[in-house]
Amino acid sequence: MEFKPKFLATGIGSMPFTDQERALELSLSTFPDAPFWPQLPKIDMNEQMEIQYSEGMPCIRIDREKGRMYFDTSADYSEPFAEFYERYMSAMGPEGDGNCSSMAIGPGFSRGICALETRLRGRSPKPAFVKVQTTGPCSFALTIVDENKRAVYYNEEFRDVVVKALAMKCRWQIQKFRPFAGRVICFIDEPILSAFGSSTYVSVRREEVVSMLSEVVEAVHADGGIAGIHCCGNTEWSIPIDAGVDIINLDAFGYGETIAMYPDAVRELLMRGGAIAWGIVPTSTAVREQSVENLAVRLDAVIDHLASHRIERTLIAGQSMITPSCGTGSMETGDAERVFSLTGSLSREMKRRYGF
Repeated sequence: MEFKPKFLATGIGSMPFTDQERALELSLSTFPDAPFWPQLPKIDMNEQMEIQYSEGMPCIRIDREKGRMYFDTSADYSEPFAEFYERYMSAMGPEGDGNCSSMAIGPGFSRGICALETRLRGRSPKPAFVKVQTTGPCSFALTIVDENKRAVYYNEEFRDVVVKALAMKCRWQIQKFRPFAGRVICFIDEPILSAFGSSTYVSVRREEVVSMLSEVVEAVHADGGIAGIHCCGNTEWSIPIDAGVDIINLDAFGYGETIAMYPDAVRELLMRGGAIAWGIVPTSTAVREQSVENLAVRLDAVIDHLASHRIERTLIAGQSMITPSCGTGSMETGDAERVFSLTGSLSREMKRRYGF
């Protein structure tokens, strides 16, 4: 797989702006080699993390008065399920044509996708990458509940629909942006993995998580996409690696040294051409005290710590990316702009330090 990030910088989707053009310009100017489409939850609840990807899922109900979304499992859902699986098989079954437009994310659920496509159309030269994103199946299924407030993860029929719908949304995004970039990177956002193994999710089995993630990763790969997992907390990093991802994206500012707990899995990821996306720029008020120099020193220390676990430092550095630690959607706009400025500048500084 020809990837070779060399401190390539990109962003995490959520942004705090209510002006889509301001958000898009920041993405394009900060990350010219890997722009991403912005998620803008402050404009509309349709752009919230799970709701944004709900279009086309059967039995979804959005209660705008209460500001929530849930699955209605109370009525006979055989017909809407049959219709969904017919669309799925038409696109992704053994005889499918690969066309996932039936699970498109429309302009009513994402201003950023449409705006980025418009800006990239006819752009020359093309960026090396475009980065897209999808809420991960575990986070979606463990967060969204049914009418009885039970997470749909625990309903196997609905859980399967969630996995397959999100897999199709990944493919649709890759198909949309593939003409406008060298390659498309698709991040699968799984913040809930930071709680894996806790008492809250004691009944969530590792093999189920790996299976769900693998199905979405395989969909990304089916269209030549590069699959990443973003988790903004500590987690068992061997899980996404076992699921076949190409990039693991962690909050390296808060949890950078924890990745060294899984040296064999990380070495295997890097040896097959994968990358570590270091979320080293904090997405909290701590960003106000940071500089490019102190973040570079901090990242060097994290890389050295991982290298001390029998992984070559040059291998780690050569297959590293730079990102914010998480999305900036809940930040003040000035702080968010500082996050992006530092991320872009740090990428250039790390390339300089390592001679890339």
